[in-house]
Amino acid sequence: MKASVFYGIEDIRVEEVEEPVCGENEIKIQVYYCAICGTDVRIFFSGHKKVIPPAIIGHEITGKVVEIGKNVDYPEIKVGDKVIVVTTIGCGKCKMCQKGYYNLCPDVKAIGYYYQGGYAEYLVVPEMAIKQKAVLKLPDNVSLLEGSLIEPLSCCINGQKYLNIGKDDNVVIFGGGPIGFMHAVLAKVKGAEKVIIVDPDYQRIEKFGKNFPELILLDGKGNYKGEIMKLTNNFGPDVVITACPAKQAQIEGIALLGSKGRISFFGGLPKDNSTITIDSNIIHYKEISVFGSFASNRDEFLKATEFISEGKVEPEKFITEVLPLEKIKEGLKKVKSGEVLKCVVEIKNG
Repeated sequence: MKASVFYGIEDIRVEEVEEPVCGENEIKIQVYYCAICGTDVRIFFSGHKKVIPPAIIGHEITGKVVEIGKNVDYPEIKVGDKVIVVTTIGCGKCKMCQKGYYNLCPDVKAIGYYYQGGYAEYLVVPEMAIKQKAVLKLPDNVSLLEGSLIEPLSCCINGQKYLNIGKDDNVVIFGGGPIGFMHAVLAKVKGAEKVIIVDPDYQRIEKFGKNFPELILLDGKGNYKGEIMKLTNNFGPDVVITACPAKQAQIEGIALLGSKGRISFFGGLPKDNSTITIDSNIIHYKEISVFGSFASNRDEFLKATEFISEGKVEPEKFITEVLPLEKIKEGLKKVKSGEVLKCVVEIKNG
């Protein structure tokens, strides 16, 4: 089969590899689309300790079921179904797995990292993922291309479930990449009054922001703090989401919040530079809540699918480029440069 194989930093090659065989306890999928995640970009340019070359990465996957192992008991899924695949796979035994939080399993193994990913014509979903019901059928009114947005959207849903965004809330999002815009749209879906995206590359967010006129865009190099205070009647935002790997966003996000504010550290920091200094009295006297967020699980995938199916989130506003597998390197570079909002790799036309 044709696949894009990661051999090392800035070395990814489209070549013929052996097609995987579906085991008795597995499901085989023909991949149609796999969207490029920011993590894929980091793997390509910097490597990743959980990705051992040569490896096939990619985890924002849609496709069709072509084979079901004879021992698989999964009546919801049939050959020919359009499907997506939940990325995180837990051990199934630990405290977090027993609660369904597979993403927080200390031995979590993910599609596109430990297991073969979606930048290939075929993918075999492993037995443990089948046990955790990780293969989900797409509704008839959600295309395979649209479905490639479900995984990143599910992560945003997981990040927001702690924040209880509702009517009259003012929300500030640091970071105007695809994740930042997804968070912004979700906040609007939940009834937020004003949703503000802050990014130092104002020209880029202004370009993509034309698809989202309901959002307020601020230049991260300007007096955005003063603008935020004006927009919130000098109270400060009710919610802040840091959708970028930046210390300053976390520090300033806490400082900006109004009383009873909530902040999500959605974007992780580099492991060798992840310590920040904050005024803990702000948290104490304003009763601020600080939350973390990592990946997502089956429930968030289902909710993301529902939002797209119901038209609450429109994938075509996010997907600004679709490239064939042969141009994956070009796609990775475009995502890094910010030239595109969401780039999807097409393996088979759907």
